[in-house]
Amino acid sequence: MKMMLLVLALNWKAEPQFGGFYAAQLNGEFKKRQLEVRIVEGGSGTPTVQMLGAGKVQFAIVSGEEILIARERNSKITAIFAVYQTNPQAIMTRESLGFKSLKEVFASEGVLAMQKGLSYAQFLLQKYPQSKLKIVPLSGGISQFLIDSRYSQQCFATSEPLLAKKAGVKTKTFLISDEGFNPYTTVLATSEEMLKNDKATKAFVEAVRSGWKEYLKNPEPTNKFMASLNKSMDAATFAESSAAQAPLIESAETEKNHLGYMTVERWQSLIQQMRTLKLLKQDLQAQDVFRNY
Repeated sequence: MKMMLLVLALNWKAEPQFGGFYAAQLNGEFKKRQLEVRIVEGGSGTPTVQMLGAGKVQFAIVSGEEILIARERNSKITAIFAVYQTNPQAIMTRESLGFKSLKEVFASEGVLAMQKGLSYAQFLLQKYPQSKLKIVPLSGGISQFLIDSRYSQQCFATSEPLLAKKAGVKTKTFLISDEGFNPYTTVLATSEEMLKNDKATKAFVEAVRSGWKEYLKNPEPTNKFMASLNKSMDAATFAESSAAQAPLIESAETEKNHLGYMTVERWQSLIQQMRTLKLLKQDLQAQDVFRNY
């Protein structure tokens, strides 16, 4: 049987958040299903949603919010597998500041580096409107965090706190999901055209799920491979990050169903929150934006 050629576009470099996709490739899970898959790394601002909508790739990694905005703009892309059940976006502060909650962070007179345009930033600013915090743009990396003891910043719970620890600075990390905003992220999405080929799409998702099962069980071989693509992350950080993300990927929901599982209730909640934040105008139907395989 002839192999089907497919492209998966990532929205960042080869890191543990994509470990299961690379594991599926390394372990031959795609090939077992007659799929020849090329994984393309991304970077800051990689327009994976537009690439998918324009038919340049068959699969792409996006956020839950991006899917809703795309669908409102009539780009019929659909979520088919959600890696993170608990969103890893967070606010990182120094442990020495003694904050016990994000409410305390926003009541302080410190500095928070955060991209105001992000949906979770809008959510936090609406939740804590009387904040005394000075909000500044994020310069990238953690260099300012390491030199300014009053400085807090947005982060991925599985990334920047590990880098700060490595640099000798103890941190306290507050997940945005604990504040009540928890979109699915590192979401595998596909196009309306690809969905018509139900057999191939189902095979792709099955391969991805097998890859993630293996990666969660034994990440080291895949981490070694990703390290050959991404020289900016050392072996120890790959190992720590893959361990830190496991509880965010596995949940009671995935245990009951399977990895990558999504619910109507979660999508409906996100639609309502984004409408409240005026990031969506239309009242989208939750059941239309995703499909479980």
